[in-house]
This record gives sequence, structure tokens and C-alpha cells, in this order.
Amino acid sequence: MLKIAFTLLFIFSTSSFAADLSTYQDFGEKPGLTKVVDDLMVNLLANEKTRPFFEKADQVHIKEKLVEQFCVQIDGPCTYTGQTMKKAHKGHDIDTSEFYALVEALQESMNKNKIPQRAQNKLLAKLAPMHKDIINK
Repeated sequence: MLKIAFTLLFIFSTSSFAADLSTYQDFGEKPGLTKVVDDLMVNLLANEKTRPFFEKADQVHIKEKLVEQFCVQIDGPCTYTGQTMKKAHKGHDIDTSEFYALVEALQESMNKNKIPQRAQNKLLAKLAPMHKDIINK
């Protein structure tokens, strides 16, 4: 009986772990996240509202931190090592329209990479509360 209990506990614990990683897997794990973020940067540089924030910035560093951050937000096996959103965006004078232009650029990138809508919604829902630390104008 004890063996059956441990077997069931193992099955339930591994199945919940698999469920936690399902969004991460929907994004294609780290290589997929990297592709989404690479395309996001292209979109940000092509947009007149967001270009000024990224064209002279360390794009490699920003992309690295975005991959980490997105990975954490979708319950992937990552650690975010960047600054808080408030600190990272302090003094950039980002307004609401610029913030939403970034969100649209992210959605375009996710669509291009065929990320399922459920997975997109999960990431966007996790990122949405950060607007209060990013919009500062």
C-alpha cells in the first residue's frame, strides 16, 4: 500500500511539474524564447515610438534579460538576473502609448513564431502589472 501511495505521489508531482512547464514548452523553451525576443527587438527598432529607447542601447544585454524575464514569467527553469522594472526604466520617460507599442511588438513577435494564444495570454497577463513600474511619464 505504501508503494502505491509513493507511486501516486510521484505521478501527481511530475504531472504538475509538466503542467507548469507547458507554457515554457509552448514557447519552444529557451531557443524559442530567444527567437521571440530577437524578433521583438527587430519590431521595436522598426517602430518610431519604441526605436528611440532601443537603438543606442545595449541590445544584446536587453535581449538576454528579456529572455530570462519571460522565461521566469512562464514558469520556465530560469532565473532573472536583471534590475527591477522600476529601476531599469527610471528616467526613460515612457508614456502609455510607447508602452502599448512595445506590447503590440511583442504580440507580433509571438504571432510570427506561432506561439499558441493561451501561452501568449499567460505571458501578457504576468507582464501587465509591470506597467506601473515602466510607464513614468
